[in-house]
Formats: sequence, C-alpha cells, structure tokens
Amino acid sequence: MSDKIHCAHILIKTEKEAKTVLEMLKKGEKFANLAKEVSLCPSKKRGGDLGTFSRGKMVKEFEKAAFALQKGQISPITKTKFGYHIIKRLE
Repeated sequence: MSDKIHCAHILIKTEKEAKTVLEMLKKGEKFANLAKEVSLCPSKKRGGDLGTFSRGKMVKEFEKAAFALQKGQISPITKTKFGYHIIKRLE
C-alpha cells in the first residue's frame, strides 16, 4: 500500500447536493469540470486537484476513503466536519 496518493475532490454542503453530483459523475460528467462548477474548496480552481499527500495530512474520514480507492476510482459520498466530499484517486 502506498503511503502517498494523488487525489482530487469535490466538496459540497449537503448530502442531497452530493448525491446529485455523484449521479452526474456516473452519467459521464467530467470530474474536474464538476469540481470547478460546484466545489466549495479552493482546490476547485484546479478541478479539485489536491496534489499528492501522505497519511496523517487529511481528516480521518477523508483519508480512510481516499486511501481505499484504486487509481481512477471515485469514492462514495464521504462526510467530514467540512461537508460532503466525493473523492477521485488520480494516481
């Protein structure tokens, strides 16, 4: 298991909105485009790209979800103190 991963995410305020965004992704919408449009995180300018990070750098729930993903995979909706995240593992 890698100790560093490269992920992007979309941060949304409500679970309802997050479900809508996840459905759009399943229908083929581009992750980066949706991140730029709807994410609340400053990373939205980079299509949600968070760069490379190691364990211990993100909140526990986010880290657990991110490190469980395979390259190219998108997470289920993950709730943290910041809101609802949809995470995509890039590398």
